[in-house]
Amino acid sequence: MVSYTRDADTSREPGRNAAAANRVALIGAAREQFASEGFDASLSAIARQAGVGQGSLYRHFPDRVSLALAVFDDNVGALEALAAAPASTLDDLLALITEQTVASVAFIDMLHASDEDPRLRDVVDRVRDLLEGKLRAAQQDGRIRAAVTADDLLLAVRMIAGLLAKSTPAERGELADRAWAMLRPAITG
Repeated sequence: MVSYTRDADTSREPGRNAAAANRVALIGAAREQFASEGFDASLSAIARQAGVGQGSLYRHFPDRVSLALAVFDDNVGALEALAAAPASTLDDLLALITEQTVASVAFIDMLHASDEDPRLRDVVDRVRDLLEGKLRAAQQDGRIRAAVTADDLLLAVRMIAGLLAKSTPAERGELADRAWAMLRPAITG
């Protein structure tokens, strides 16, 4: 007798494998395009670089925000993992945010666009909560002024991102370091 049960192994289902591969290719292409072109990178260029049509892009990601959320989910996850480490500090968290910004100013562009799209507010709130937790500890230790808020820190990061967005990728690391050297006294002093 022949059994008609479905095989749970999706490797035998080329449509699902192709869809998964397309999604991975789109996220990779978007990460590169966002890094070089910013948050407003061309979606058609992303689809071309991924080797798929725009229809495939929109099946996976109905809009720019959906794509950006998929691309930068790893960034937020890395921030959350760092913040969860008991020995991590506010400086560690700000250093990672800065590193992510140097790699792709689009990450901060995405956080800034949260005023326009409520799906992004959750991401901003997650980052703000991480900063808030480490900020309180730094304030209790006397390393950060009591008047500094998590929103102040986000503003500083956005200011640095604005500077980095107008520079070449090769200049970004040094510029970020110089900008923090100028801002740090206002935070710690």
